[in-house]
Order: sequence, then structure tokens, then C-alpha cells
Amino acid sequence: MKPETLETRLLKRIDRKRGDVFLRADFADLGGYDQVGRALRRLVGDGRLIKVGQGLYARARPSMTSGEPVPVGGLGALKEALRRVGVETLPSRLEQAYNAGQTTQVPTGRVVGVNRRVRRKIGYGSINLSFERGGPPPR
Repeated sequence: MKPETLETRLLKRIDRKRGDVFLRADFADLGGYDQVGRALRRLVGDGRLIKVGQGLYARARPSMTSGEPVPVGGLGALKEALRRVGVETLPSRLEQAYNAGQTTQVPTGRVVGVNRRVRRKIGYGSINLSFERGGPPPR
């Protein structure tokens, strides 16, 4: 019987997890820091995960247009990554204005309202989130 590799144990845990975003710390009990990092890097290379930030990984699927791996939840996965690191997300000013009917310009979702300062870079490929301080909706 072949022993189970760290990669297969990582994949089993990823399949069992409910969300689409994983912290490196979620796998700390499976092996050493460097060993887990190497296994995650191999999964990123295989296209099963995508790195969206330092120590943040998301489930990946091939893009319908380019075939490159993209997060399963799209920009929603990036917002989930923010929540996983403890940052509350709020609607941006553009989203609030659109929802209030003050504009017909549809927001892209790349600008996210947050409740505190964020110094992380969260994104994939050439898509990165921008942050603005969220507040009460405009009148």
C-alpha cells in the first residue's frame, strides 16, 4: 500500500472545506511550514489552487476565455479572502450610489469598502482589489 503524500492530504482537506479561500495556517497540522508551502506551490502550479495574497489561496478553475486558472468565486473569492484575514467588507461609494439609483454606471467590484486600514495586496494575475474606507450611504 502506497503511503499518502502531503499533497493528497491537502487535496482531501480542501475538498472537505466549505469556503473557497484557504489560509496557509489551515494546513499547519499536516506538516512543517516549508513542507506545506512546497505542497501548496505544487498545487498552484497544477492549477488546482491560485495564490491571491500572502498566505492566502483560493480554489481555481480554468478561465473560459484564456484557460488560465482563476478563482472559483471570481471577485467574490477576493472579498472572502479579506474576511478570512479579519477585515469586514462594506459596499463601496460606487456600489451605494448604484444601489440608491443615483447612477447607472455599474461598479466593477474591484473597489471594496473596508472598516479599517488594509495593507495587504489581494488579487490574482493583473486584478487587484483597491480599498476605501466605508461609511454611511450617500443621501
